[in-house]
Amino acid sequence: MIETTVRKQYDHLASVYDRRWKNYISNTLSFLKTWAEISPQDTVLDVACGTGELERLLLTEHPTLKIVGVDISEEMLAIAQEKCSVYPQVLFHTASASALPFADDSFDVIVSASSFHYFSDPLAALIEMKRVLKPNGKIVILDWCKDYLFCQILDIILKIFDPAHQQCYTQD
Repeated sequence: MIETTVRKQYDHLASVYDRRWKNYISNTLSFLKTWAEISPQDTVLDVACGTGELERLLLTEHPTLKIVGVDISEEMLAIAQEKCSVYPQVLFHTASASALPFADDSFDVIVSASSFHYFSDPLAALIEMKRVLKPNGKIVILDWCKDYLFCQILDIILKIFDPAHQQCYTQD
């Protein structure tokens, strides 16, 4: 199953992930933070939260923000929990994007950064996100696309060299 491959890959990378991808993470998540327009009263779900960098970034601006992060990598979640340990309103759970362990209508904002290209069933993930989203809430997905030649080439390269990679998508 693809989730097992992703889990093993990211459990292995967890200890070096933030260092290895520092610039990419910083630029991507800063953009996502601005684009998502999260307000201090929102309850946020971060799907495939990784090491909790988005949580850390959001909390610097809104230290009382309620955030729940889910990921399938327990090693990534351990780092996320350590980063956010002084924020009791921030919780982390081991969970798949296609089986979120939350009640319907639980979150104002759901974000997912740089993860959809790993989902074997992105439609199931979207259905789950919609289920746990409050009425009038918003889902913000930021991921690689294949709208440009460079990205199309990258998608092909990743399919060859990254066993966890499924596919990049278009903006449509």
